[in-house]
Amino acid sequence: MPEWRALSEQKDALQKISMRSLFANDPDRSSRYYIEGAELALDFSKNRITDDTLAALVSLARRCRLEERRAALLEGSKVNITEDRPALHTALRQPGGEEILVDGVDVVQEVQKTLDRMEVFVNSVLDQSRTGFTGKTFTDVVSIGIGGSYLGPKLVVEALQPYWHGAISCHYVANIDGTDVCETLKCLNPETTLFLIQSKSFRTQETLENSQVARQWFLDSGGDESSIARHFVAVTANVPAAESFGISAENVFPMWDWVGGRYSLWSAIGLPIALTIGMDHFRDLLTGAHAMDLHFRDAPLERNLPVVMGLLSIWYNNFWQAESHAILPYDHYLRSLPDHLQQLDMESNGKRVSESGASLDYQTGPVIWGGVGSNGQHAYHQLIHQGTRLIPADFIIPLTTHNPVATHHAELFANCLSQSRAMMAGKTLEEARQELLQEGATEETARQLAPHKAIPGNKPSNTLIMETVSPRTVGALIALYEHRTFVQGVIWNVDSFDQWGVELGKQLGKGILPKLLSREAIRTAGDSSTDHLIRKFRSANGV
Repeated sequence: MPEWRALSEQKDALQKISMRSLFANDPDRSSRYYIEGAELALDFSKNRITDDTLAALVSLARRCRLEERRAALLEGSKVNITEDRPALHTALRQPGGEEILVDGVDVVQEVQKTLDRMEVFVNSVLDQSRTGFTGKTFTDVVSIGIGGSYLGPKLVVEALQPYWHGAISCHYVANIDGTDVCETLKCLNPETTLFLIQSKSFRTQETLENSQVARQWFLDSGGDESSIARHFVAVTANVPAAESFGISAENVFPMWDWVGGRYSLWSAIGLPIALTIGMDHFRDLLTGAHAMDLHFRDAPLERNLPVVMGLLSIWYNNFWQAESHAILPYDHYLRSLPDHLQQLDMESNGKRVSESGASLDYQTGPVIWGGVGSNGQHAYHQLIHQGTRLIPADFIIPLTTHNPVATHHAELFANCLSQSRAMMAGKTLEEARQELLQEGATEETARQLAPHKAIPGNKPSNTLIMETVSPRTVGALIALYEHRTFVQGVIWNVDSFDQWGVELGKQLGKGILPKLLSREAIRTAGDSSTDHLIRKFRSANGV
């Protein structure tokens, strides 16, 4: 595309221009590269761009039909090409009264019915009209799921800790490692524990195995088959399988095939959230996400938070050869955000063929990683500042804190700003030399040490701010990254809503498991390495 070539020329033009000079020559840069929407604000001035770069990126988006594709997503068209489905996570936070039809069914109405059912259920637990099999009040809920059924709810529950009502403690079991479920169950009372089985298909191996362990623990600890219905709830599209498990139909909440797991926390998969913070705050979470949906739909491309962030990711991934992207939340409550965004971005855009199945000759999704600030400053920030790789970063921080301790929040904010400034400005060789001389070093020592203290700068970053971490801002933040992921997928021309790479490992695992457990002679699993490791496992476990 000519737009792609124009961006290559932009990159060449900016190659030797420092961001220091961009700021020095443009006093309005910070205000011009600043966008607000849905109670969030983005400062993207510390990026290696000019007005011409931004215009070229927007031109590329238009050439790739982003506006048309965005409308298709929001209207319920079948944007998941390989599975012939819509991707209507936005409908999960759509207010009642509007209509989106999928195969003749108004999905907004279906969502509202489910939200009403969730409210009845949550209120019955919290007002203690629903109790365990001995009549005791529920004190704990265990959410059993994996992937999006785990990462999204865990993130939100942690992020909204200031809004916990305190009546329910939430626990998660995801890993098939037996340690996960055993250590979780050790501290629980079966009389007061509620289990949520979160699986759209009710066939996910890890979730079903852990659910069976929880079920047996419950039965071994005083419960009986008839009381399973009081303690186990399912969120699934496979109602017969849930009923076979012992869960009554009235305790099965729906999942729809037009919602991918990594986009599902807004649905009944969010029951752990609702049980922990109450339905009013859960609805506020949906309101914040819907506000971002409207911003994504209505804001001009060059003033649109998800669009600008998605295009900047394309800019660094495809034109500056950045291979990863750091997510750096400077708020303890948001500590699990990088984990959720890893799945959201890498499972969505970790693709190597176009929507038509043609092999791609350019890079798609980067590696997403990160951690909570300021801890990372004493670990991997060294690589960001002085390493040989270009690593763009998103700094995320609230302006106010729920826990005003001494000057902690001001110090945290100072750390956040200093890190983004250090990435942008760096320290020149001469500045490092002069600094050493001022500290009393000799000319020779300063000459020798200055290269080690010099920091190149010109490392790009975004800074996302909000007034405070609240249900609305957390909802908007997660929805922002959902739409950013979609924007990237449109530019790369990949299906952001399937995940066939995940399925392969599941398929192969089904063939390997019987070989681990059987005493019969091993028939090859397909390669000598896997066969050898199967023999080692069988020997160690007496099989």
